Formats: sequence, C-alpha cells, structure tokens
Amino acid sequence: MTTPLWAVLLMIVCTFFTSTAQIFMKTGSSQLPLIFWNLPLFAGIALYGIGAVLLIVSLKAGDVTVLYPIVATSYIWVTLSSIWIFNEHVSFLRWMGIFAIISGICFIGWGSKKNGEAEA
Repeated sequence: MTTPLWAVLLMIVCTFFTSTAQIFMKTGSSQLPLIFWNLPLFAGIALYGIGAVLLIVSLKAGDVTVLYPIVATSYIWVTLSSIWIFNEHVSFLRWMGIFAIISGICFIGWGSKKNGEAEA
C-alpha cells in the first residue's frame, strides 16, 4: 500500500489537535476537582476526539508504519507550547530527545520515499 501525501499532512494536523488538547488539559487540571464547568478540560477532550477522527481517516489511507511515527511530533509541539505558555524549562537532554525524535521521523520518511511509499 502506498501512503498519499495528504494522509501524511492529515497526520501532522492530527498532532496539532492532540498537542493543543494536552495543553488545554494541563490548564484544566489546575481547576480540579471542578469538572462540570471546567471548560479547558472539556476543550482538551473535544480536541482529542477530533484528533482521533483525523488519525483514523489518515490511517485508513496509508501504512501505519509510515504514518504512526508522525504522532511522535506531539512531543515536540507540547514541549514548545509548554515553554511558551507555562514558562517551563527544557533541559539539554530533553532537547537531545527532541532532536532524536525529529531524526527518527526523517529517517522513516526517507525510507518510505526510497521504497516508493509516500506518493502524492
């Protein structure tokens, strides 16, 4: 099975939704044990739902071995968002981990192109 470019792009959009969901859930967690009027918590849950739908549509169109590693970019988006929104400190080892994630995703993408899997 070949993996169309739109499925790869849809998977990237999925990671934006799920990463944003994690930020909302972190924000909502400060309001616990309040649950019923906890809008950030519900927004996070809703965004996870949208992300799940996008994930399913993307996986239907292509190889899971090509598409699912893209989910790891969520770690990058959450780290960058946490620095910006929550003023969190990121250590050198965490930056090295992010570099490893980016490298791994690139290797998987290059391997897919070499085998003719990622086509538009």
